[in-house]
Amino acid sequence: MKINKIRSLLYTGAKILGDVNAIQKGNILQRIVNRILGRMIGKIFGKIKM
Repeated sequence: MKINKIRSLLYTGAKILGDVNAIQKGNILQRIVNRILGRMIGKIFGKIKM
């Protein structure tokens, strides 16, 4: 198994655990907003990158 595959699995697991934690604490709306903003900012920075 390559390092990239392991890293991808770890990040995916961390995202899922973060979602579960937000549900348990009742912060699911804030979690959704942060995930959407993160995607938007990532796309903007991806376009700026030369």
